Amino acid sequence: MDYWTRLDRLIGQIEKALLSVMLAAMIFVAFLQIVLRNFFDTGLPWGDSLVRYLVLWVGFIGAALATREGSHINLDVLSRWLPGASKTVNFLIVHLFSCLICAILTTAALMFVRNERLMGETAFLNLPVWLLQLVLPVTFALMTIRYALYAAGDIAVLIGKASAANAGQDGQ
Repeated sequence: MDYWTRLDRLIGQIEKALLSVMLAAMIFVAFLQIVLRNFFDTGLPWGDSLVRYLVLWVGFIGAALATREGSHINLDVLSRWLPGASKTVNFLIVHLFSCLICAILTTAALMFVRNERLMGETAFLNLPVWLLQLVLPVTFALMTIRYALYAAGDIAVLIGKASAANAGQDGQ
């Protein structure tokens, strides 16, 4: 197992832990808000904002994890009927295209966060909004790297340096 595979596995474990903690916190705060509003006519002034940002983080970390596990949404019509090398070429094209799109989205997310930082707005508990939105470029960058590694695995299969089992995640 090479360095990148071990690092990706570690990042995947961190993603799963973050998802678990954030999902539990989101459910707890939402439930607490309901109880406080219905029974005590009060609530946490920052509770709704926290839940909104947790939804954002859970969604984007979940997307990065789905990319790692090859569970991201895809249309798999063509690859079902393609033989061996043609199937690998198909996966290579898909991985390269996904890498390009994620790289573009990483750049756009970085510009978005930079602009939010310049505006200097704060969210709940006086946290800067841009800090809470950092999940956008981080997860898009992670997906870019993962798709690039999958494409590299596809290329290794095509040139005979690896078996099809070592190809990109979607190629398994």
